[in-house]
Amino acid sequence: MDTYSSIKISQLAEEDRPREKLLLKGRSALTDAELIAILIGSGTPSVSAVDLSKHILATVNYDLRALAKLSIQDLKKFKGIGEAKAISIIAAMELARRRKDSEPVAKPKITCSQDIYDLMRPELLDAHVEYFYLILLTRSNHVMKKHLVSQGGTAGTVVDPKVVFKIALEHLAQSVILVHNHPSGNIFPSDQDKRLTQRLVHIGRELDLTVLDHVIFTDSGYFSFADDGTL
Repeated sequence: MDTYSSIKISQLAEEDRPREKLLLKGRSALTDAELIAILIGSGTPSVSAVDLSKHILATVNYDLRALAKLSIQDLKKFKGIGEAKAISIIAAMELARRRKDSEPVAKPKITCSQDIYDLMRPELLDAHVEYFYLILLTRSNHVMKKHLVSQGGTAGTVVDPKVVFKIALEHLAQSVILVHNHPSGNIFPSDQDKRLTQRLVHIGRELDLTVLDHVIFTDSGYFSFADDGTL
């Protein structure tokens, strides 16, 4: 491929060198060519790594998808790109592809008590002992995490309010939902369930961390304190 001349990275102002620019301004401030320049490390005696990267990008019309299709032999055709540098570029392109493939599914949003019941089915359906879960929510009621707080026997489980709100505060939740199951199949809350709910709601208000609902889960249905108007 043809040669060309340009200024070396060592002659640039510090804030314009790719590595220094990343440190000073963050990765989003770098162009595609500057990011590739960091991968290859150096250019040639007459061409900087940045300009070599620009030249490579120009041959694929600045399309990163097209760049990702180049082989080691394709990349080695560029003067200044040996096998090691070609491998670095290909490895980076492969990591980018894998990241896209593994991007998380959008977090579910809670809009009603049925959403809560459906969300907890994988954890609580057919459970033979009682579990108490905390659902952590964002400001827009998207689920951040389902967190198991405690596990008990067939008749109940112990819940420490300090543990509940420690979890919520550590995860910077904006609001929470309480969920526990009744292995007996009894859909209605016990007096102990009612007392615990009121206590947690009160503490949540003091901490400016709203308890949106407390759902009792059974295999055949559920009870929602919010729907019942007793929250």
